[in-house]
Amino acid sequence: MNSAQLLLAAPEIWVLAMAGVIAIVDLFLREERRGIIHLLAMLTIIFAAIITFRGGFLLDGVPTANAFKDLFIRDSMGDVLKVFSFILMGMIFIYSKYHLRNFNMFRSDFYTLSLEALLGVMLLISANSMLMIYLGLELISLSVYALVAFDRESGRGSEAAMKYFVLGSVASGILLYGMSMIYGATGSLLLPDIAEAIRVQGTDDILLVFGLVFVVVGIAFKFGVVPFHMWIPDVYEGAPPAVTLFISSVPKLAAFAMAYRFLSSGLGDLHVHWQGMLATLAVLSIVVGNLAAIMQTNIKRMLAYSTISHMGFVLLGLLPGTAYGYGAAMYYVIVYGIMSVASFGMIILLSARGVEAENLEDFKGLNQRSPFYAAIMGLVMFSMAGIPPMVGFFAKLMVLKAVIEAGMLWLAVTAVVFAVIGAFYYLRIIKYMYFDDPEHETPITAPVDFGAALTLNGAMILGLGMFSSSLIAICMTSFGL
Repeated sequence: MNSAQLLLAAPEIWVLAMAGVIAIVDLFLREERRGIIHLLAMLTIIFAAIITFRGGFLLDGVPTANAFKDLFIRDSMGDVLKVFSFILMGMIFIYSKYHLRNFNMFRSDFYTLSLEALLGVMLLISANSMLMIYLGLELISLSVYALVAFDRESGRGSEAAMKYFVLGSVASGILLYGMSMIYGATGSLLLPDIAEAIRVQGTDDILLVFGLVFVVVGIAFKFGVVPFHMWIPDVYEGAPPAVTLFISSVPKLAAFAMAYRFLSSGLGDLHVHWQGMLATLAVLSIVVGNLAAIMQTNIKRMLAYSTISHMGFVLLGLLPGTAYGYGAAMYYVIVYGIMSVASFGMIILLSARGVEAENLEDFKGLNQRSPFYAAIMGLVMFSMAGIPPMVGFFAKLMVLKAVIEAGMLWLAVTAVVFAVIGAFYYLRIIKYMYFDDPEHETPITAPVDFGAALTLNGAMILGLGMFSSSLIAICMTSFGL
């Protein structure tokens, strides 16, 4: 270990250090000065982004670099995902502060656990070894288990945390079992060495194929795709909105990175085996996610099933195994993170007086109460439905193009059909907001920073759709296109 290697991991070291600083500073703060914790968390995110930018990898200006005996990799793809993780995390902290204060849960452990989960996301994004993948994955999981049960007085939250812990532990065990099989077949934990061993010995080793199956199951659970989706609706509903806000966005970027590193960098020669598995998972997720979402009356559960459908589209980008497909999937998962943060931000905005706005009826007459915020929610719903010129349309278009180029037209047609069916439950929110009368006339107010963040969030959804070429180019450049 030397200073050059430490500089490669400087963003991770900074986030880790600040998580500890926040936990210590909170011990010396009076209740009325807890806002300092929020300020420190925001500064952590800002400086982490600056450190990442200064690393020089963001636009592929320098070649890939490895550190810590090749366990850690730094490249443009990883830095792009990290920067967007920081952007989403900044919005999450702004939205969450408003919710935590309203529901008397404004404590430093939310920020500490969130930063530790973010650290896990960053490690997973830069993992070049099965050991680092598992370390990042468990750091995320253990932090999120605690966050789901963050509201100590919520029995529903405790139940959701327990379900997530049990199912997550099983999934982690399955993934670890698959890793052990791959290690036994190749004799290495490093992904490049695994790829080289497979090239030398071929792809017919039954132990290797079985290990691949277990690894795909572990990846599918972290994405939350069918049939490994059981935890998502319960966790989304049971967790505080501030926590659901995080779970629904930033970890999805890490799940994409894990899938890419594992399936492309390590198991790329087994593409013929894992392509069919991802195709099956994608179809099931798009079909089940959209159909189940139609039947929901709780908006958090509706968005949970919507997430399952969107992650099916991400798998569509991964399954061709091409640079264009990976770029499309990366673009999709970033876009989804932006849309998801905005949707849960609106739920937090409408929650007041200790009562969560978790039913679809809570959006009735929103246009009469606040035309501006109704317009932002309209942008989010149109984008999630894939209606142009919103950014969600171009995300869907790119992954469908990747699938068609791979010769899987039937898969693209199936995805389009069920995306059209799924548009119903997004447009239902529009109907509630613009065509129904409000149940009460309480004006909607928000702090300046909350309103500014939500406005920026909506502007990103519209702006990245109307001027989509820049973000698309960044994603494609990350994969050498």
